[in-house]
Amino acid sequence: MAELPAYDEVEQATRQAGLGIEASELHGALSGWLAGGGGNGGDWLAKVLADPQQAAPEAGGALDALREASAKQLEDRDFAFELLLPGGEAALSERAAALFDWCRGFLGGFGLSAGARPPLSEEGEEALADLARLAQAAPEQGEDEAEDEDALAEIEEFVRVAVLLLHGDCVLAARHRQSLN
Repeated sequence: MAELPAYDEVEQATRQAGLGIEASELHGALSGWLAGGGGNGGDWLAKVLADPQQAAPEAGGALDALREASAKQLEDRDFAFELLLPGGEAALSERAAALFDWCRGFLGGFGLSAGARPPLSEEGEEALADLARLAQAAPEQGEDEAEDEDALAEIEEFVRVAVLLLHGDCVLAARHRQSLN
């Protein structure tokens, strides 16, 4: 399986490039771009950020590795796709905020590549609507931290599966239709 670069490595690369976006949101945007059928070329950053002036990431650098690993994970038949989020050592509220940022990024990237009316199944439409609700959410601290940890893990898994479903609808199904013609 293709490994994502470390969160801190991507965060540092985004700061060095002056992107003004957190690592989680950037990975969400890249994942949305790819899941919606966007290209996997070296110019992905300019397309994902909708900024034609944006330079291509350095070949072999953290951002390039992020693109490469994300594309491979989405295509993996073992459903090995992962979200780039802060590790377990980060505060629960920080991890939850990063997950919601990831969802916001995903929606932007997905919209840019899939367009206004992507070919979604009924389940895909529901998944996209749920991701939109998550993108509007804000972290809340409950009374039971263990329960909050479990809830965050469930949401992360839901997001992961929703992304794979949307990728299946927009990319894999389209590829299958083309092979039939």
